[in-house]
Amino acid sequence: MKIEFAPLNIPMRRRLQTAAVLQWVFSFLALAQCCLAAFVLMALSDWWIVALLYAGWLWLDWDTPTTGGRRSHLVRNWTVWEYFRDYFPLTLIKTVDLDPKKNYIFGFHPHGVLVAGAFGNFCTEATGFSRLFPGLRSHLLMLPFWFRVPFFRDYIMCGGLVSSSKSSLSYLVSRPEGGNVAVIAVGGAPEALDARPGALTLQVKNRKGFIKLALKHGAQLVPVFSFGENELFDQMDNPDGSPLRRLQVRGHTHLTHLGLRG
Repeated sequence: MKIEFAPLNIPMRRRLQTAAVLQWVFSFLALAQCCLAAFVLMALSDWWIVALLYAGWLWLDWDTPTTGGRRSHLVRNWTVWEYFRDYFPLTLIKTVDLDPKKNYIFGFHPHGVLVAGAFGNFCTEATGFSRLFPGLRSHLLMLPFWFRVPFFRDYIMCGGLVSSSKSSLSYLVSRPEGGNVAVIAVGGAPEALDARPGALTLQVKNRKGFIKLALKHGAQLVPVFSFGENELFDQMDNPDGSPLRRLQVRGHTHLTHLGLRG
């Protein structure tokens, strides 16, 4: 096995950008498991009272991910997200003004492997969402499973992530005061299985539930396209019917992604 070390003359800023992306990938792929393990270990240790108190808080706070979440201006403005933005780099391009008195559903394509564009643009302020769309609050929808994980749920809600359940989306787009933006990666995890450089396969068939909710609550639909999303990572070949594809399909319910190269 050959190991190639990075050149010593890489600028420090570029190294910080790489570190910012690595911590984000870790958060996406492993932080939830670490948080769950920490909670279990705490419950079995002398710190069990802290685990008990948190369990009580979790019970009281259980519905927050379906009622708008709990955003943190501080977390969304962390300096690390600026390095994250500059690594790719990410740019949010505004093509029309949006009335802050209305609610919106942003239909995001393509999902890509790790939804980097949606996270960077709508879960942080690194690309200036609040400056470009004053009065609007962006919420990226994520599978409800992740909001059951102790500690991890609180962290992801800080960025504006909320549950992707029907009740959660309905809550956001039915607020009479307006100002909510629900961002949906329409193709979901199945679309991620076909994300690879030079390819663009979108999942749109039988993905109309959010449109029905928009019509029901009078929310505005806004298409969003993330150019370059599929160029970020390569994947092992996973044609339909292959063992890897079957394993991925079985696991994508919880956003597990196997066969990643990049």
